[in-house]
Amino acid sequence: MSDDGQKQWWDSAIIYEVYPRSFADWNGDGVGDLRGLIQKLPYIASLGVHGIWLTPFQTSPQVDQGYDISDYCDVDPLFGNLADVDELLSAAHGLGLKVLVDIVPNHCSIEHPLFKRALASSPGSPERDMFHFADGGGERGETPPNNWISVFGGPAWAPAHPGSADDTQWFLHLFSAAQPDWNWRNPAVTDYFDGVLRFWFDRGVDGIRIDVAHGLFKAEGLPDAPEVPTVIDGLRSNPLVTDQEPVHDVYRRWRSIAEEYDPARLLVGEVNLEPQRAGRYTRSDELHQAFAFAFARLSWSGPEWVSAGSELEQARHDYGAAPSWALENHDLVRTVTRFGGGERGEKRARAAIVALLGLPGSVYVYQGQELGLPEVDVPVGSRADPMWTMGGVSRDGARIPLPWTERPSATYGFSRDSTAAAPWLPTPPNWGERSVERQEGDEQSNLHLFKSAVARRRALFEQGEFVHDEPATWQSTTTGLAICARAGGVSVVIAMGDKPAPLPAGTVLFSSSGMPDGGMIDPDTTVWLRRPS
Repeated sequence: MSDDGQKQWWDSAIIYEVYPRSFADWNGDGVGDLRGLIQKLPYIASLGVHGIWLTPFQTSPQVDQGYDISDYCDVDPLFGNLADVDELLSAAHGLGLKVLVDIVPNHCSIEHPLFKRALASSPGSPERDMFHFADGGGERGETPPNNWISVFGGPAWAPAHPGSADDTQWFLHLFSAAQPDWNWRNPAVTDYFDGVLRFWFDRGVDGIRIDVAHGLFKAEGLPDAPEVPTVIDGLRSNPLVTDQEPVHDVYRRWRSIAEEYDPARLLVGEVNLEPQRAGRYTRSDELHQAFAFAFARLSWSGPEWVSAGSELEQARHDYGAAPSWALENHDLVRTVTRFGGGERGEKRARAAIVALLGLPGSVYVYQGQELGLPEVDVPVGSRADPMWTMGGVSRDGARIPLPWTERPSATYGFSRDSTAAAPWLPTPPNWGERSVERQEGDEQSNLHLFKSAVARRRALFEQGEFVHDEPATWQSTTTGLAICARAGGVSVVIAMGDKPAPLPAGTVLFSSSGMPDGGMIDPDTTVWLRRPS
């Protein structure tokens, strides 16, 4: 909500995440692009969502598939050009869709001009102070400056000039060695990103998603971490590189910039912290939203859902911003697979997306989630994720190009003609059985369920039964139900046990798996229930 209590478009929005390289390929090179996305915008609008979030399409060597940016204010030729962005914005807005773009402020690419200048300069120079350069340890500076570990595995430091006897400094990279971290204690970095935000806001984007929003600042002096993790859990593995107090001043500054525009622009952060810590980023003068990461990695467990939901509700009570619910994105294992795979995993994934759409707050869905796509086991030789090569974990299985048509020609419709290059990641056999074309003609499909749930959700808002900022309470039952009771009188009831369970009293408004029979709800089913008055 705005500071004056007025509802903003994002307070209860459904945002559809587009991973451009896997969405639709217009030019036939096997990689999705902006023109492909433009052609498919009517499909996204038909889902009933309020907007799209695009993962990075800016200029990049693509070492980390776009999250290593060398020019924040231009488009990588792989995806198109700025004219395509302008056309995309015009077309999306014409369909009533808002557009969010990804900004990556924690790190850039080694090909960024400012980092190139830093490498070409001498130790202690203003150019190097834009990043984290530090002297190596050992007699000749041959060891990293401290014991920090990269998210992708191995040391978080790389030598500036390997083998040099004169320059023994190293630079910090919390991700791959191709992604040096900015030094946010330098005001010049703050000024630089002010310009980046204004560039995209001036161009007409409706908001930004902030990558690694809880990062940016590192502990002063870059001391050794108290422990070197054996299992890497993102930036949580090292409290010295995340959630440092000065980061909040950055978002207060960005909030002021966002509110210079009419209408105000949305700021949503990737804040991978516990709910109470993440909630601090959504105070009234900081970010509007932070992803509910306590929810994003849940297994199919009622107590886990209730615990995470209760923590997020408490954080909302303490800091004001309702959760931004998500269970899938381009970094996570698809829910069909995560929830058990096969028919049961598919049923649970259907129940999960219906549950999210019934919760108070905004919802972020990942492309293909509406189709019930499973995780794909990509052959080792075809894997492209740097996290696989450096740390043995592959995110490629959630990034397979979308199946648009039943026919395998032209990669199930991902590319627009049969002469196109092979897709950048291989599509599995029978991928067309899960295609948009197949599911649009099937009233029992995941796609039909998703559209129906979105339409019902919209109607409940219009009727006043769903209210965007209403509080909620969570509870679990001994019969395997997880229940989120919205204050307005509607409950989201999720059956997570192995046997049918008695349904609480009330009127069923929507169900993920047919209407309950005889007052019982089948396992792996979600219903929206109007409680008796």
